Amino acid sequence: MTIIKKNMILDEVLETWQNALGEDFIAYKNHCYRVLNFYAAFIAKTPMNMDKGAIAIAFHDLGIWSHQTFDYLAPSEQLAREYLLKHRHTAWTDEVVAMINNHHKIRAYHSSSLVEAMRKADWLDVSLGFVHFGLDKSLIQFVKEAFPNNGFHQLLAKNSAKHILKHPLNPLPMFKL
Repeated sequence: MTIIKKNMILDEVLETWQNALGEDFIAYKNHCYRVLNFYAAFIAKTPMNMDKGAIAIAFHDLGIWSHQTFDYLAPSEQLAREYLLKHRHTAWTDEVVAMINNHHKIRAYHSSSLVEAMRKADWLDVSLGFVHFGLDKSLIQFVKEAFPNNGFHQLLAKNSAKHILKHPLNPLPMFKL
């Protein structure tokens, strides 16, 4: 079974943010690689689709660390916009930002297959594979073994609990119907 173990865009972005990610670097990097592999299983693997996915996946949760907030969608989107502008991919901005903005959407996203693939891939990883959208369970297990959790889900639980205590009226601001 072949999986993606290296992606130049993903590695470049994550290395740029390694200091901000600190001790969470490996946990976030592995989460991103799991999501990238699941995303790739749901899409036509053209170079452009893979590049858009790698950019969105690299930035999708970065606002947690860049802006020290659990209300991280807007900061993550802004970081992606800046990256796309710098790398002359502004034509991709709407779709990449939509991928970030909707990665925790509960219901299906019908306007873009890439946004929907990203949504499914992130839900698959965050749910530890329990929500798998029909993806082969042996692939899921293979990806999880290649990129161990390294505390990522504990980090999410801890950050969620802190945010809920501080913002009980807006407990999970990243979720959308």
